[in-house]
Amino acid sequence: MKAQDILKSDDFKRCEAFHGHICPGLSIGYKATKLAMVKLEEVRAADEEVVAIVETDACSADAVQVLTGCTFGKGNFLHRDHGKMALTLFSRNSGRGLRVLVKPGAFEPNVEHRELMQKVMQGEASDEQRKRFQELHFQRSCDVLDMPDEQLFDLQEVKEEMPAKARIEPSEPCSRCGEPTMRTKLEMVDGQAQCRGCLNVI
Repeated sequence: MKAQDILKSDDFKRCEAFHGHICPGLSIGYKATKLAMVKLEEVRAADEEVVAIVETDACSADAVQVLTGCTFGKGNFLHRDHGKMALTLFSRNSGRGLRVLVKPGAFEPNVEHRELMQKVMQGEASDEQRKRFQELHFQRSCDVLDMPDEQLFDLQEVKEEMPAKARIEPSEPCSRCGEPTMRTKLEMVDGQAQCRGCLNVI
């Protein structure tokens, strides 16, 4: 499926609408998720049939949520802050897990794109430079969509244990701030149950 066809597809349009714009990161998340779902023979989760673990909080994570149906609220969308363009999907139906990782050097912005991105992010780009950046950004997004999966990603069967299903835990007051806190998120300090906010633990 070519980039122009993918851009017109309902699935990609839903990703774009959720994320707010088209960018290379969204395209990577789209392709990684589609690949993993096909390999695991899964469809979008109505409940917790699929578990997704992302290792970045960047653009690609939004496509994962849209296409898998995994969400923080259902407890089947997990974030590991590793700063990697990697996605792990588990199928509760088959018991299988698959990690999709962008290959080293598989997709890097060219020099012009990278320099313009810095100027735009720092608020130093002129209107002309901003327009040129948007052109390059869109083209790079299409380049990702056109790349063969085997050129863009490494696939790894996952051996780790599948994450447990979401649990609803009662809340108890933090001994310092008094705010109701999920019992399993409280930390014991000198015999006192304290929330992670008071302990400055992320």
